[in-house]
Amino acid sequence: MPTARPAHLPDTLKITLWDFTWYTRTGPGEPFADLDHAFAEAVERGYNTVRICAMPYLLFGSGLDTRHLRLGPLGGDYGRRVRWYDVRAETCVDARARLLALFEAARRHDCFVILSSWEYQQSSSFALDRAWYDALMTVDPEQRPQALADALADLIDFLAAHGGLDDRVAFTELHNEVQAGFLTEGLDGDPVVALRPRLERGLARFRERHPDRMVTVNYAQVPVGSLRGVPRDVDVAVFHPYVYGVLDELIDTFALRDPSRPFPQELAERELLRPGAPRLNEWAPPAEGRPRLDATVVGPREVYVHDWCDPDRWDAWLHSRYAFHRQAMEQRLTTWIAAAADWAADTGVPLVFGEGWIGYTPLHGTFEEGPVGAAFCRLAAAESSRAGAWGSVVCSNAAPHHPMWADIALQRECNALLAP
Repeated sequence: MPTARPAHLPDTLKITLWDFTWYTRTGPGEPFADLDHAFAEAVERGYNTVRICAMPYLLFGSGLDTRHLRLGPLGGDYGRRVRWYDVRAETCVDARARLLALFEAARRHDCFVILSSWEYQQSSSFALDRAWYDALMTVDPEQRPQALADALADLIDFLAAHGGLDDRVAFTELHNEVQAGFLTEGLDGDPVVALRPRLERGLARFRERHPDRMVTVNYAQVPVGSLRGVPRDVDVAVFHPYVYGVLDELIDTFALRDPSRPFPQELAERELLRPGAPRLNEWAPPAEGRPRLDATVVGPREVYVHDWCDPDRWDAWLHSRYAFHRQAMEQRLTTWIAAAADWAADTGVPLVFGEGWIGYTPLHGTFEEGPVGAAFCRLAAAESSRAGAWGSVVCSNAAPHHPMWADIALQRECNALLAP
């Protein structure tokens, strides 16, 4: 039987995605320099829950001294126009103290926290040395979900021992988008299906420590056709319906995620890039930052084009082709939400959309922030409510470190659409 939802949690989780940025961007003037201010703005916009990378393996599995965790950009101007990578300054944090500060601020603002980890995708790329990444990679791939489970269980014990802050935990995810990172290392075939035994062992390990707490994993997109690979003993069904559509056409046209194909440099220069852009093979962090690229699943072509595109040209490219994709994108979103809701209903667990809707766009692009993206936010909120979802984001880009945070009216509107 699934673990029952604690009575003190909200009837609806209205989620803003703070990911790892709550610890990578803490310097003066950065969006998380003042956690109370960030939470106050979240409540103003209608949110009651934040979803974070809690860096569990670093804090409770790596054995590293985290009292002086040095974080910063990848170096030079590399990644400065890339969402989540536009860290402005090097900082040094006491990582456990930072975690406690976040939970204390959540309590002051009557908010809750979804615990997760991005560590086997990209979190450690923001550390100024490789020790965190190297510690992660020394874990046998077969044991990684169990190692995360142990670390997250220790993290909850740590919160409980510090003023009962564990009451702020909404639920725990072993990891973010499990089929899209280093958790799949060594597996063949459909990653969702192949991962299931590893994940089931991780879920069982967490329950040995905390049988009364909700634990789950989450998936990129809604893996229709592979849902048999989602462990049926999760306590929450969590999916990320990124529909892409016209954005998939751009990614395919410019081979952004397919290094087996030549990069169309001249086409990119004509249709996307700013004047004076370097060529792809000339764009990299300074030498001291390059080893940290191993720690991220975001490829160099995508970083390059996001860094060097003219945002207006990027948006125009998408808008000029959107009409051919609109119906399919809307249908994919509604179908995926319905499929996820059906799986959750069959399994008897609540449904949450922790990320979504269109996809990964440059920091200063406005396709997702403008009328097209806003329409998808409204559609997703309405469909999520209709499907009986326990929680949802307004949009992955609706957070303090994205320009969409300034659109207060849209966020209030969409949060109000989420029942009750």
